[in-house]
Amino acid sequence: MRLKLIRTIATTFLVFITSLAVAQKDWNTIYSKNDISRDSLSRKGYTLIFINKDKSFDKQVQQNLINTFFTVYPKEVRLYNHRSLKKVVIIIDPDYKGVAATSDGIVRVNPEWMHKHPKDIDVITHEVMHIVQAYPENAGPGWITEGIADYVRYKMGVDNTFSGWRLPDYNSKQNYTDAYRVTARFFVWIEKNYKRNLVKKLNTAMRDKSYNTAFWNKETGKTIDQLWTAYSVNPLI
Repeated sequence: MRLKLIRTIATTFLVFITSLAVAQKDWNTIYSKNDISRDSLSRKGYTLIFINKDKSFDKQVQQNLINTFFTVYPKEVRLYNHRSLKKVVIIIDPDYKGVAATSDGIVRVNPEWMHKHPKDIDVITHEVMHIVQAYPENAGPGWITEGIADYVRYKMGVDNTFSGWRLPDYNSKQNYTDAYRVTARFFVWIEKNYKRNLVKKLNTAMRDKSYNTAFWNKETGKTIDQLWTAYSVNPLI
């Protein structure tokens, strides 16, 4: 029975990974005969190509995602990387089975996620920050990348409250390497207690590949582990 369960889990995982590979094997391909709609929109020097491949995708949700892009992306560019791309592609892609992902200036969003979570428009705030980050290969640990993206969602999100998105309360099972919202909250705490604008400096260090573990001591006077210990004692933000 146990062996059968293991085989079932392994098969399910293989199917999942295969589906992701199918969706991502031609990541840069944005033209398809399956497009339901394709819009090119430009505002104040920025262009968004919005492609919908899902015939049941809600028009209002689509407009909300577009509005979110034009609200937050220029702010992210100005604050974190003024050389970032001025043209971005967002694809509502049924072949993508995660929530959303970004590569080479292209954001793919799973329509099923948006069907179930139509208020989660700030998923775009997180994803386009990855375009702004533009970190080279081996720039630093992934938990920093995702932690910064969720930190920016927390700071710049159009309506996190409306969607029910929030930073999690601290608990002893967490670690700064957990990434996403856990790490984002830790970054908020560090800026409150030790170093204003630390995330901006961290973002730059990641992009120019100057990041190493000495960064934390240089900027705050403590190692990353010492900061986490202090955070765990008094995690209020």
